[in-house]
Amino acid sequence: MSKKVFIEGAISPEFIAESIAKHQGKHTIGAHNIFLGQVRADIHEENVVKAIEYTAYEEMANEALTAVREKAFAQFDLVCMHIYHSLGVVKAGEICLFVFVSAGHRTQVYEATEAIVNWIKTDVPIFGKEIFENEDFIWKQNK
Repeated sequence: MSKKVFIEGAISPEFIAESIAKHQGKHTIGAHNIFLGQVRADIHEENVVKAIEYTAYEEMANEALTAVREKAFAQFDLVCMHIYHSLGVVKAGEICLFVFVSAGHRTQVYEATEAIVNWIKTDVPIFGKEIFENEDFIWKQNK
């Protein structure tokens, strides 16, 4: 089943809070873990990043994210998992990645969250153009 992953612009605190609130009725969950990726005001050769513009080959990215999802459920004992990633311009200080993992116990959510974020960074064709205050840019390298 295909899930909505991409959100235009920054991921709002309200969206994150609503996502958490929706899980209160799921009584098999004993632990949640959340990863929030935030745009940093990095400095490259005295140029300060003011925003990142995210693009993706959405069809390929959705296929890769489906594979990440399947791998996570196969490897970890999860109740549910959600991934949201921004497309478009996200300013420094705003949230661009939201990974929300739920399981019966805490050890599973810690391990799963780290693995999922790493798989997103290495396996999913999402690209970030770091835009500087002077409007120059460079393509972001995932680390």
